Amino acid sequence: MSDETKVTQEYGAEQIQVLEGLEAVRKRPGMYIGSTSSSGLHHLVYEIVDNAIDEALAGYCRHITVTINPGNSITVTDDGRGIPVDIQPQTGRPALEVVYTVLHAGGKFGGGGYKVSGGLHGVGASVVNALSQCLQVRVHKNGNIYEMKFSRGHITQEMTIVGKTEKTGTEVTFQPDPEMFESLIYDYEILHERMREEAFLNAGLSITITDNRDESGVITDTMCYEGGIREFAVWCNRNKTALHSDVIYMKGTKGDASAEIAVQYNDGYNEFMMSFANDVRTPEGGMHETGFKTALTRVLNAYGAKNGIIKGDDKVSGEDCREGITAIISVKLTDAQFEGQTKAKLGNAYIRTLVDQIVSEQLATYFEEHPQTAKAVLEKAMMANRAREAARKARESIRRKTGLESGQMPDKLQDCNERDPSLCEIYIVEGDSAAGSAIQGRDSRFQAILAMWGKMLNVEKARADKIYGNDKLYPLIVALGAGIGEEFDVEKLRYHKVVIMSDADVDGAHIRTLLLTFFFRYMRPLIEHGYVYSAVPPLYKLTRGKTVKVAYSDEERDRISAGLRADNPNAKVDISRFKGLGEMDPHELWETTMDPEKRTLRRITLEDAQRADAIFTILMGEQVEPRKEWIERNAKYAVNIDI
Repeated sequence: MSDETKVTQEYGAEQIQVLEGLEAVRKRPGMYIGSTSSSGLHHLVYEIVDNAIDEALAGYCRHITVTINPGNSITVTDDGRGIPVDIQPQTGRPALEVVYTVLHAGGKFGGGGYKVSGGLHGVGASVVNALSQCLQVRVHKNGNIYEMKFSRGHITQEMTIVGKTEKTGTEVTFQPDPEMFESLIYDYEILHERMREEAFLNAGLSITITDNRDESGVITDTMCYEGGIREFAVWCNRNKTALHSDVIYMKGTKGDASAEIAVQYNDGYNEFMMSFANDVRTPEGGMHETGFKTALTRVLNAYGAKNGIIKGDDKVSGEDCREGITAIISVKLTDAQFEGQTKAKLGNAYIRTLVDQIVSEQLATYFEEHPQTAKAVLEKAMMANRAREAARKARESIRRKTGLESGQMPDKLQDCNERDPSLCEIYIVEGDSAAGSAIQGRDSRFQAILAMWGKMLNVEKARADKIYGNDKLYPLIVALGAGIGEEFDVEKLRYHKVVIMSDADVDGAHIRTLLLTFFFRYMRPLIEHGYVYSAVPPLYKLTRGKTVKVAYSDEERDRISAGLRADNPNAKVDISRFKGLGEMDPHELWETTMDPEKRTLRRITLEDAQRADAIFTILMGEQVEPRKEWIERNAKYAVNIDI
């Protein structure tokens, strides 16, 4: 390190900061809730609900309510045992106070409070408290109602008895702190989906979610599923055609650990798997998913060989076996080892063995008892195997034709000069005219342009072999350089900004949807890593004399127009509607849509894989009726279809 880059300050004891109490949470909120964006805001609700779910797992809670109040505060109630209110021996303070003011305090560390729990670290309640402008908790216990109030983690009302009761349970109301979050507006559907998920995972548990913010009427949904994850699998396949009507259900226990798995195949080509540990979703999978995948592949191959369906050394791969599968995997264990507070991946090795054993034994038995289902599933896997082999041959053929091994790029790609992917961006532009303007207007140091033409393949209705042979998709695959499907390697990606730039009209929206469907199904890490963006071109051009401005919405158009007339209300302002990117001059396209200093990009996020899967299936799938119903239900929200 050169002297110029060294910090000139001395580094001594006075530079070491000790954050007292909950200060650490407010200093680094992302460490505890992932981010301070919308996802972090909703995560606060999940933390409180997870505590109520833990009471349900322990067998003491039958009903949970979640209410969005006017002003976007949240109230969560449960009919569990209620948080302890007696004195906690280590601190000499009421346990209720300790739970809400001390990190890593709770009944989940082997003290006998919970056998299994999603709240591994005991920080949920205290983190929510630290990040709330105000929080009130009421505990119904011992015939009394105990109340305590806080503000940004600090006590504003000591624990007080405020009434009598015959009930038990906990009621928490909190207002997220505007100093901490980018937005304070809760999305009802996001919370509704999460609560439905929790109801599926806990058979017989009733969860009610209510939105009281709209003066025109209250929205409320109550969910209770006696069939548990069996019903979850059917619900996930509701817009698809099931390959077999019944759900394959397997469960088992070993010691304090248990697992249950529900499987139903559909006639589609995509794999949909959701896994949970102690009711906490594990989006990055882990040992329970590994155990399931390994056993599924082994059982299908063994059944095929035994019954003469698979000949000789032919075998179906794991990818083949999971084509068209909907699988829900839920495990419960006492010492869940998650990666990080957001609990994305399960690391307990012994749970892999348990799930493998359950699936190996019970799926083999199920297939013997249901030969028609077994045959249908195996034939689908073998068709996938043949398609995968065809895709491999198509891949190799195209590599030979295009010289991919030698690094030859598609003709439609105008690459950038920079080679560091973190500094590079690629614009996917529809039409030669728009691409021509983009190529002339871009900064060639770091901006690449890939021209596409016409409507591309709808991958929701196609297998991988069709994709590799598609003349519109393959140039995109080659340009990005990271492969597709199981082979996709985000480390090989050539650009860390993949920008979809299409016209601001219905056709442009369709092209954007087709591309996003492709990315979601075959390059999902692109979205998961935040590398996919949508460009936002202007809708209007306003001219008064030599002054030219652009507007991105009707409201902005009217505001700019009024501003241009401020000194002379009778002045003429010419307003023209951009019909497409192709009619923009290169300098206009650069200044409005491509200049990093001025442009607007919308990052495409993957907040909820389940919701995304359902929406893509509805919008792009084979069945017309669900798509028609969705459009009719959501048409009232379409304010401006050109944006």
